[in-house]
Amino acid sequence: MSASKPAPFQGLKESDLQAISARAVTRAFARNAVVVTEGDRSDSLYIILSGRVKFYVSDEQGKDIVLSEAGPGEYFGEISLDEGPRSASVMTLEPTRFSIVPQQDFRDFLAKSPEFAFNLIGKLIRRVRALTDNVKSLALMDVYGRVARMLLELAAERDGVLAIEDKPTQQDLANRVGASREMISKILKDLEAGGYIKIDSKRIVIAKSLPHGW
Repeated sequence: MSASKPAPFQGLKESDLQAISARAVTRAFARNAVVVTEGDRSDSLYIILSGRVKFYVSDEQGKDIVLSEAGPGEYFGEISLDEGPRSASVMTLEPTRFSIVPQQDFRDFLAKSPEFAFNLIGKLIRRVRALTDNVKSLALMDVYGRVARMLLELAAERDGVLAIEDKPTQQDLANRVGASREMISKILKDLEAGGYIKIDSKRIVIAKSLPHGW
């Protein structure tokens, strides 16, 4: 996961975008709208034209764990190729527009575009690696270790300052690492008191290297 936003149509050339979207439908969703729900039937590819979304899974008690985020030029729904259920839910973080491609059109496009097919394979490999790292983190790290790892993953350097812009809420952070909001609040306060981070109304600044343990 990264705080930086991808260039428009990452992995899709303009000619590819036009070809894959020939029979697509453009739809707009408001902020905090659930676009697809975990377990639903997979039948479409979604290309993000503008805005931002998060991917998350939920348990029977309604507790969410955020897997990742995506922005303009990125796409999701490629798992629809196996015609299985959606593996995660997707919610908009801001007003977002999509180009929604029917499954068969997506299959036809892949058959005619080996370059994009290899791009898709690479994306799936990166996703497997990221999920493996997340499982390892949940299984082997304590809550502090998961929080420290997440802060470093979300931070991006700009003008010599390592910071998380568009500061996430404590509940957002809790959902990402599978912890309570109260635990996140305590860890952030302790890190701020130790001079490791600085928090203001808009961002979290990593002021110095985070300690290995707490």
